[in-house]
Formats: sequence, structure tokens, C-alpha cells
Amino acid sequence: MSSLPVADRWFAVDEVDDGVLRITEPYASSLIRANLFLVRGRDRDLLIDAGLGIATLREELADLFERPVVAVATHRHYDHIGGLHEFDEIVVHRDDADAVTRRGQFGSLMAAAYEPEYVAMLTGPDEVAPDVLVDALPFDGYDPALYEVRPVSPTRIVDEGDVVGTGDRTFTLLHLPGHTPGELGLWDAETRTLFSGDCVYESGLFLDEMPESNIADYVRSMERLRDVPVRIVHGGHDDSFGRVRLLELIDDYLTRRAL
Repeated sequence: MSSLPVADRWFAVDEVDDGVLRITEPYASSLIRANLFLVRGRDRDLLIDAGLGIATLREELADLFERPVVAVATHRHYDHIGGLHEFDEIVVHRDDADAVTRRGQFGSLMAAAYEPEYVAMLTGPDEVAPDVLVDALPFDGYDPALYEVRPVSPTRIVDEGDVVGTGDRTFTLLHLPGHTPGELGLWDAETRTLFSGDCVYESGLFLDEMPESNIADYVRSMERLRDVPVRIVHGGHDDSFGRVRLLELIDDYLTRRAL
């Protein structure tokens, strides 16, 4: 592990839509690399998911976090909530809220900590997962083996139909269970923008057989998304995509899983 280089910068930032920045952790393995989205607003910004928490968003990206921020977790998994503790306002769905408060929630940067079947599902047929799931260190002396998820206390627990806003944009919260019980989507009807978390993303990898997953719920969430008139979907992983691709993904999933 000491042979890993130290990254000059841990995060990468690009603009993926008007007023929407995508933040990624390029040195994290693709197995655990999620998208974080910062939606710029008139009165406050909205951070959708908070990454692994390996490096601090507020320190490295201080120029982006100079304003009030509301952090929304799309779901309970560590690659999306690791950095939540940096923020004062934290929004989580009711059905995932208890999980984010628990110390000792699973999360590891070591491939050996995962079930081989899970690693195989996330890697291509010719890929071999690295022993350490980062290609660099956030700072000198960092030990990936000691990584853990810091528990947080949500300041707002939400349900289906609640809204969060920036002052000039309003997002309706869609409860999209299946991947986890409390999976959230954020829907801006005015711009026809959906932030889908891990409910659906461009590669079409649906993780619906995890201990906290439910295939019947996932089917219902997919059926529901068919009727959402999206222009663009920003998923929890992979690149953003449009309505045509969303319908393809829904149809593929329902063909495989419809009960």
C-alpha cells in the first residue's frame, strides 16, 4: 500500500448540465466510484450524494462550497454517504435513515472484504479486481485498510412527495425502492431533470440481489419511471443519459425481472 502515489487532487469536477456539476473520485476503483452532483441555486446549493469520504470535499473544493449546502443522500450505501458528515443539513429517506446513523456500516477499500460473487458481478469477464480499491492516496500516510464510514444524524427525514429546493429550483422526491428500501430520486419537472441515484444508471447494471434489496420493489420503481417525462437522467454512476436510453434500460430490466 505504501507504493501507491499521493494524488495531487482527489476529486474531478465537470459541468454536465446547466447549473449542475458532477464530482467524481477518479482514483477510486470503478467498483466503488460514484457520482456526486452539485446543483447551483439562487439561495443555496444542493449536493446529491457525498462520495466515499476518503478526502474532504470542503477542503479540496472550497471554492465550490462557499455557500449554504443541503446534502441529500439518494440511499444508504457507503460510496454515496461517506462525506455526509461534512455538512450541516442532511436529507435522507425514512427507510434508510437508521442505517446512516449506525457506526460500523459496511464499507471497505480492500477487495478481500467483499464476497467474490459481488466482485465478479461488478467486473467484466476479463477484469481482475485490484487488492486495494484505490489507485492513489488522498494524503501521505493514509492507510486504505483503516477506512470506515462515519455515521451521521440526518437533519431532515423525508418521504415520497416531499420537496427540496435551491430557491430557484424545486425537486420533488420520488421514493424508488428496490436497490435499498429508502432509495430516492430527485425530479425537477420544470427542467425535466431526474437524479436517479442507483435506481438506474447508464450501464444497465441493476444491483437488486443485495441483502437490503427487493426485486418486487425494483420492478415497481422501474414501471413508475416509465411515466416520468425526463429530458436527462443523472445516475449515481456512469454518464448522464436521455429518455430513449432510460426506456431501453427499463424495458431490459422488466423483461428479465417482471413477476
